[in-house]
Amino acid sequence: MRIRIAFRPQDPLILPVHYHPVLQGFLYRNLDAALATWYHEKGYAFHRRRFKLFTFSRLFSRNRLFDRENGKIVFAGTVHFHVGAVDTAFLESLASFLVRKGRVRLGRQVCDLVGIEVEVPPPHTRPVRIRTLSPISVYRTEADGSGRRKTRYYRPEEAEFSRLVLGNLERKAQALWVEAPPLVEAWIRPVRVGKQVITYFKGTLIKAWDGVFDVNLPEPYYRLMLDAGLGAKNAQGFGMVQVVRRRGS
Repeated sequence: MRIRIAFRPQDPLILPVHYHPVLQGFLYRNLDAALATWYHEKGYAFHRRRFKLFTFSRLFSRNRLFDRENGKIVFAGTVHFHVGAVDTAFLESLASFLVRKGRVRLGRQVCDLVGIEVEVPPPHTRPVRIRTLSPISVYRTEADGSGRRKTRYYRPEEAEFSRLVLGNLERKAQALWVEAPPLVEAWIRPVRVGKQVITYFKGTLIKAWDGVFDVNLPEPYYRLMLDAGLGAKNAQGFGMVQVVRRRGS
């Protein structure tokens, strides 16, 4: 399930360029307390890994200005973003809290809620063409020759990118379902790749890529992609995608 949240800041909305933690904090603060604690501290477990199985997009606005000198982005007028989650209770709690409040705080600034829309999921078909609403990040962390841990991020043009994206999606399914359906005849291929996006999330450097991709997935994994995102760090605002073309359209 996915929703679109729109709000209007009372004054121009000024956020740091790396504003992912601000949006994540906004989501947690506007959930039922017990639900927020469960997602923050537990999530869905598969072996030693835990997945939150929600994701969110970047902020969208027609009036946006980069203040590169001060490392800020200034938004004016209506701003919106998208949130997806496999658990409808997550989005129902979020929407209920926001509607009751009517006026919310994003960072330190007050915003008036304009509206919340439930997004109608596009029917499943394969393959589909998608575009990123927030960049996709995939990586491996391994020890180098000196024994130090080193993280390598993969580009969409590399074969390992596809393998890691699909492997991550399969582990999410195993964390979500008692018996995950097989991930067969699945692939992801870049169509048009944007510039590398380098972001800091609470001091940690993350590399990711925006772009357009063709994706071929079985129906359960198609839904999981739309609700939980592709790649890693979805709950930090990475890997949310939108279908832009279905087969035969």
